[in-house]
Amino acid sequence: MPGSDLTELLDFGAASDARSLHQLASAAAQSMAGCCAAKVVLWTGSEPVLIAATHPDLPRLVDVQLAAGRGPVLEALAPGAEPVSCPDTLKNERWPEYAAAALLVGVRCSLSFAQLAKTGAISLTLFGVRPRSIDPRRAQPAEMLGALGGAILGAVSQYDDARRTASQLKDAAEARAVVDQAKGILMHAFGCTADEALARMRQTSQRRNVRALDVAKEIVASGVKTQPGGGGVGRTAAH
Repeated sequence: MPGSDLTELLDFGAASDARSLHQLASAAAQSMAGCCAAKVVLWTGSEPVLIAATHPDLPRLVDVQLAAGRGPVLEALAPGAEPVSCPDTLKNERWPEYAAAALLVGVRCSLSFAQLAKTGAISLTLFGVRPRSIDPRRAQPAEMLGALGGAILGAVSQYDDARRTASQLKDAAEARAVVDQAKGILMHAFGCTADEALARMRQTSQRRNVRALDVAKEIVASGVKTQPGGGGVGRTAAH
């Protein structure tokens, strides 16, 4: 595998899931003699969420296996499974649906394996146009790529989780700032305490069935006016 390809695969910050998987598929197709194409699938549970392939006809083979409920990729996804080989699709009786679909796109043999992770799984399948052209005994380079794909899966997932957490914290901080500003406006307008101002916003939120944050935004944007006998925040109006 070229060093530049490996560097790009490990550049988690710059590569999206799709880009990383396409790079992995391309590198895998070049990693073994007799391999002419490769397909990488990102799984959540038993559902494929992203498919990258070096040929446009290959993703359909995933749909065929899912519809039939059997196939080499599905067997490779089982916990503890070894690489699953289909030496000759013309003579295969184990997965007739897969074999028929593979023959239609010119695939005569394949080798599938998967890497499981806490957040899902990643499968890698190598394809050949001649029977038995992919030797499972020579699968070490591709297996290493599969393990690397599992690392990519985990790293991208962690990166996304961290990015979501940072975004949530930022939103919470901005919301707190708006609420504090609205409380200050109410305290000045009504001569009340911070707790009383917050209680007014909550009362208005419940009465109007909107979020307290939305009430606070209205107060900050337009100011407030009292509502006789209401004890809450009235409809906002610009000064």
